[in-house]
Amino acid sequence: MQEQQLECPRCAFEAVSLLATSPVPGVWDVLQCDRCLYTWRTTEPDRRTRRDAYPDLFKLTQADIDDAIEVPAIPPLRTA
Repeated sequence: MQEQQLECPRCAFEAVSLLATSPVPGVWDVLQCDRCLYTWRTTEPDRRTRRDAYPDLFKLTQADIDDAIEVPAIPPLRTA
């Protein structure tokens, strides 16, 4: 994965990875924050791709991430 010089819209972390690119070069990229794992496509509106336009209600800080409850484990698959 290639590193991008961007800021995460959700947590303002500066390490963002390139996950995928469009089959047609230069049309879109899919990016992911290396800290909070927020993922977005570069063609989404500013409210999803730019920190200053991202809704305040959904912004995270390092403290929010550190204090988050544990994500539950995925249960075993059911057998038929």
